Amino acid sequence: MQNFRLHTPTQIIFGEGQVDALKDLLPHGTRILITIGGGSVKQNGVLDQVMTALKDHEVDLFEGIEPNPKYETLMQAVEQVRQQHYDLLLSVGGGSVLDGTKFIAAAAHYDPSEDPWRFVEAGGLGIKQAMPIGCVLTLPATGSESNANSVISRLSTGQKLGFASAKVIPQFAILDPTHTYTLPTRQVANGVVDAFVHTIEQYLTYPVNARLQDRFAEGILQTLVEEGPRALAEPHNYEVRANIMWSATMALNGLIGAGVPQDWATHMLGHELTAVYGLDHAQTLAVVLPSLLQVQRTQKHAKLLQYAERVWGLDCSDPEHAIERAIEKTRAFFESMGTPTTLAGYDISNPDLDLLVKRLETHNLTQLGEHQDIDLAKSRLIYQMAS
Repeated sequence: MQNFRLHTPTQIIFGEGQVDALKDLLPHGTRILITIGGGSVKQNGVLDQVMTALKDHEVDLFEGIEPNPKYETLMQAVEQVRQQHYDLLLSVGGGSVLDGTKFIAAAAHYDPSEDPWRFVEAGGLGIKQAMPIGCVLTLPATGSESNANSVISRLSTGQKLGFASAKVIPQFAILDPTHTYTLPTRQVANGVVDAFVHTIEQYLTYPVNARLQDRFAEGILQTLVEEGPRALAEPHNYEVRANIMWSATMALNGLIGAGVPQDWATHMLGHELTAVYGLDHAQTLAVVLPSLLQVQRTQKHAKLLQYAERVWGLDCSDPEHAIERAIEKTRAFFESMGTPTTLAGYDISNPDLDLLVKRLETHNLTQLGEHQDIDLAKSRLIYQMAS
């Protein structure tokens, strides 16, 4: 096991009706800016629940944060925060709203004479201070509710970049599985696929004898495989939604990634597909991962066999056949969630491989993966196989 430091400071308040806990979490008279997306939290009543719980506080609302949060939109909120001097930002929605809120929290304290995009390009370096953040989560997927990560897009440059800083880890997150009942099928599927691939990125690398982390990860993967299709078939099954919600949080709160090598090439390749073709983040992961596993099957051989045996229950007496079957089952699982695993499945028949590879080069994504051995030629092959 590799050396690691782990600090998970977010207070999780989990369960039905827990929005009421907001009354006890914040001092009387706290000045709050609530951030939301396109308005679904208004339609499903979640925002009303939040407003009722915060009736003794000063509350303003900023709405319109996109599914891939845009720098241009977020800077409007930054200006509002700088003028109004709020005490807390409260994200009400999914991971994209929270990612955007993390940017707002950091940018609000960034030198006003400088462009906050600089700390995004630097991966979070330069963030010395940020506003406190809380979260009422309505879409389990990204794990952003209890980690330091955020992904932001900028329309003017066509970039989609991630940053991380301990300064933007939420102080608390309220997770009520009933808030996920009204999610569209596509968003439910995206959330399951996203959490699954988050787990894979930290698990399916090479062995370092981190037995507990491996078994945590395998438990998350098995839970998502079991409960994902049920969430589509039984949208009001509380236990199913609770297991998925908690799995998504545990997939990316730092626990399973502590002391183990990590990959993240699938995410980097996927970000370019979103930027060029507008695919949902999870859709790009479903497209890239099976092909990446094929290309990297030699480097990932030992963990692919472990994955085949422990997650999919396959006979590994013929190792190459077991690996092939494990990759096939991964693809079939994504397809069973209604998430196609090829670009053709999204009506992209002739992807511009030259453009995609050029974008990777421009963004210095030329040595990806746990071994830093996914060069531009391999990336091109992965895109080609995923077509």
